[in-house]
Amino acid sequence: MGKMKKEDILNDPEFTQLVSKKNVISWVLTIVELVLYFGFIALIAFNKEYLSQKLSEGTATTIGIPIAVGTILLSWVLTGIYIFWANSKYDAEVKKLKDKIGG
Repeated sequence: MGKMKKEDILNDPEFTQLVSKKNVISWVLTIVELVLYFGFIALIAFNKEYLSQKLSEGTATTIGIPIAVGTILLSWVLTGIYIFWANSKYDAEVKKLKDKIGG
């Protein structure tokens, strides 16, 4: 089979399904990240008293520190989820589609 035209590729059901899957996972992870980040920022803006509470007596660490660290770590986890999905599913589907279209 020869190379497909651009229009054929764009209208190919496998291609449109692949684009749809990528968009869904990208949007879901983006929304989760935005809620996480702006939720933390809102907590800073509207409930500083809560964040400034000490974790326990005799320690200088406040509740805000583990929440901030958790926000960063969860961002890394979300990135890892995307990388895992891309490496295990997306890349294989892209390769299959490239082989199909002769790319």
